[in-house]
Amino acid sequence: MLRIGLTGGLGSGKSTVAEMLRDLGAEVIEADDLGRRLMEPGETVYAEIVRTFGQTVVAADGRLDRARLAELAFRGGRLAELNSIVHPAVIEAQRCWMNEVFRRNPHAVAVVVSALIFEVVRDARARGERESVLADWRRRIDRIVVVTAPDEVKIARYISRMGLSAAGKAAAEADARSRLRHQISDELKAAKADYVIENRGDIAGLRNQVEALWHRLQPESNKPAQNESLK
Repeated sequence: MLRIGLTGGLGSGKSTVAEMLRDLGAEVIEADDLGRRLMEPGETVYAEIVRTFGQTVVAADGRLDRARLAELAFRGGRLAELNSIVHPAVIEAQRCWMNEVFRRNPHAVAVVVSALIFEVVRDARARGERESVLADWRRRIDRIVVVTAPDEVKIARYISRMGLSAAGKAAAEADARSRLRHQISDELKAAKADYVIENRGDIAGLRNQVEALWHRLQPESNKPAQNESLK
């Protein structure tokens, strides 16, 4: 079995890479999907968010007002509070998912897609944690794959997939830049990764890199980590 962490900044194309890996035979789960599920009414994470941030983050339908919550987190300086609620629950859900995958297929390659693998560890250690579920995230993954792209390309992708008006695009760009400021740079992530995929928008070239990656991941087991570009 092989546990893969697939990461990259907002708009880097990691979901596209994940879908290509799924087509090749990998088992894939997205941290964002898990987070959304855990933030639904009735879940413990939902209740803790409402307790911490107040009823102002609850929409008329009883679900979370994600725009309001994002505003409090990113512009209100409360991102660490939100992450401390969501991240441990998401990591535990990922662990359970991986256990089930490997129970069904001991030879599976299980891929967790998460934008914040390195940031979760960074923030936990900044708080003085060393052995917590957040601080040792990296030790529960066999290989880390980073998808890189220039920041301006990331922002353009983030905006284009929303289908917004001109005014909406300006707000989305500001939101994207705010999110990127909270993320570790591609250069630092690449230096700590086992494999690097460069995504500049050429789908055929991207697929070639992903196929090359897959051919390396399939036979891997308990090998020393290595930093390689898959250009």
